[in-house]
Amino acid sequence: MAIVGLGYVGSCFAAMLADRGCDVVGVDNDDRLIDELGAGHCRYQEEGLADLLFSGLAAGRLRVTTDYAAIREADVVLIAVGTPVRADGSLVDDQLSGACAEVGRHLRAGHLVMVKSTVPPGATRTLVRPLLERGGLTAGADFGLAFTPERFAEGTALRELRRLPIVVGGLDAASTDAAAEFWRTTFEVEVFPLGSPESAEIVKLADNWWIDLNIALANELAKFCALFGVDVLDVIKAANTVPKGQGNVNILLPSVGVGGSCLVKDPWMVWRAARERGLEILTAPIGREVNAGMPEYTAQIIIDELVRLGKRPAASTVAVLGLAFKNDTGDLRATPVEGAVTALKKAGLQVRVYDPLVDPVQAEELVDIKPAATLREAVQDADCVAMMTLHKEFTGIDFAELPVATSCLVLDGRAYFSQEKITSLRRLGYVYRGVGR
Repeated sequence: MAIVGLGYVGSCFAAMLADRGCDVVGVDNDDRLIDELGAGHCRYQEEGLADLLFSGLAAGRLRVTTDYAAIREADVVLIAVGTPVRADGSLVDDQLSGACAEVGRHLRAGHLVMVKSTVPPGATRTLVRPLLERGGLTAGADFGLAFTPERFAEGTALRELRRLPIVVGGLDAASTDAAAEFWRTTFEVEVFPLGSPESAEIVKLADNWWIDLNIALANELAKFCALFGVDVLDVIKAANTVPKGQGNVNILLPSVGVGGSCLVKDPWMVWRAARERGLEILTAPIGREVNAGMPEYTAQIIIDELVRLGKRPAASTVAVLGLAFKNDTGDLRATPVEGAVTALKKAGLQVRVYDPLVDPVQAEELVDIKPAATLREAVQDADCVAMMTLHKEFTGIDFAELPVATSCLVLDGRAYFSQEKITSLRRLGYVYRGVGR
C-alpha cells in the first residue's frame, strides 16, 4: 500500500493501515515532514495518531520517503494531497496535478489508484486520469481508478476510521469492485459502492455542504434567540426531538465560526462547479456568508458586554483561550478565532492568546501576538476570558483561582457550558455570555 501525501488525512490512513497489518509506504515531497517522522515527531495533534505512526515505523510496517519510485512496490496507491480552492471557488490543483504526474511515471499494470483528495465533480475523470495515463498505461484496462472521499472529523479521526462507512466510485465496475474489496478487507467496515467517480466526489461535497449550512442555521438561530433572552441550546435540544426523515430534526450547534480545511472550501467548490454548468446554487454561498460573519459577531458580543459592565473596551484585556478551529486539535487552518482576534484588536482591546495544542510560531504568525506561555499568564488581570475552544486541558480550569479582573466576562465561543457551570461561574463573580446564550 502506498499513500501519496502525508498531511493530516494521509498520516491518519497510513497509521491505521499499518496498524491493521498492511505494509505501507508513505510518500511526500516535504523533506522536513519526512525528517520529523524519522526523528520521532508528529506535527499533527490527533489523539492516538503519534503512537500508531511510530509503532508502525518501529515495526517496519510503515516507512516514509520522498521517492515516488517506492509506489512500484505497492499494489494499491492512495492519493491524499491538499486541494485548496481560490476565492472564486476554483480548485488550486498544483499539489494534485504534481502528485498524479509523479504517480503516473511509476504506475505498473495491475495497480489500483484511489483518490481521496476532495475535488470538484469530474476531476477524477478529467484531471487525474489523463495525468496518470501519461506513463503509457490506460485506466480501466491496465490499472484501476476510483474516488473514495475522506469523511472523518479532526479530533475523532482514528475512532471514526474504525466505524464510518466508506464510499467508493470507480471509473468502471472492476475499479469499483476492487476499491470496495480493499476497504472491506482492511478496515472491515460497511462500504457503499457507487456507479461513478462523480457520484463519490459529490458525496463528500454534499456532506460538508449540509454541515456548513446546518451550522449557519444554528448560528442565525442563536442570534434570533439572543433577541428574546432565550438560551439557544435549550431551543435546539427541544427542536431536535421531532422525528423527520430517517431520524430526528438535527440542528447542530452555534459557535464563534466554522474553520478547517474542508467546511470553508467545499461549499464554494459546489457553487463554482454548478455555475460553470449554468446553475446558480444559492444555499452554499449563503451558508458561507453567515458562518464567515460569526467571528466578528462574537467579538462584538464581548465589546458590548464590556461596555454594559462599565468598562472601556480600549482599556480592557481579553484572554483568548484556544486558537485552533475546533476542540482538541492544533489545526489553525481557516480558524474562525483569527477573525475574532482581528476584530477585537481593531476595536482597540488588548488581546492575549493561549493554546497548548498549537505551534506557538504558527500562532504568532497568524494573529501577530506572541502566545502566552501559561494559562495564568494569559488571564492575568483579564477583563474577559474568551473560551474559543474547550480542549481537554481547559475542562479542568479552576475559575476560582484565575487572577482575573473584577467582574470578568466569560465568553463561551465553543465550550457549551452547562447551566450548572454557568451558575457556578456567576457565584464566583463572573459574568457569562455565549453565542445565543
